[in-house]
Amino acid sequence: MNLEPKKRISAEALKVWKISGAISVIVTWSVAATAISIIHIFNWPIWIAIALIIIGLLELLLLVFVLPSLKWKRWRYEVREEEIELQRGILIQTRTLIPMIRVQHVDTVQGPLLRKYHLASVIINTAATAHEIPALEESEAEELRTFISNLARVADEDV
Repeated sequence: MNLEPKKRISAEALKVWKISGAISVIVTWSVAATAISIIHIFNWPIWIAIALIIIGLLELLLLVFVLPSLKWKRWRYEVREEEIELQRGILIQTRTLIPMIRVQHVDTVQGPLLRKYHLASVIINTAATAHEIPALEESEAEELRTFISNLARVADEDV
């Protein structure tokens, strides 16, 4: 296999992904608390409540502590004159090559969490799909968006 891409996304992505995971855990715990109340009211078996608590703790462990760091370690990208290479995945590693000639337009996206940490994601659109490079520093995302759009324009003119 070829060498992996060299560039990494921002380390601040860890904070954003951990906060996002914590929000998911809070929602799950709210649903679990309601379910445990119903279990208590109707005198259903206690093992159901215990199972819900264990699942909630496992979700906390995975979404807040384990997966964000694994995801960050695996995420890499590289932009070359002819192509864009993306590498991501925890258990199943995916490597994507996007020919520059196929790029139709490039966007930067910033939700509230990304904005708080001065991050942005770059979305590369082709005719078939959209590819995302998540959680780059704002300035890096803008530079990358401009660089890719210029390369895509040059690739179109060469055809």
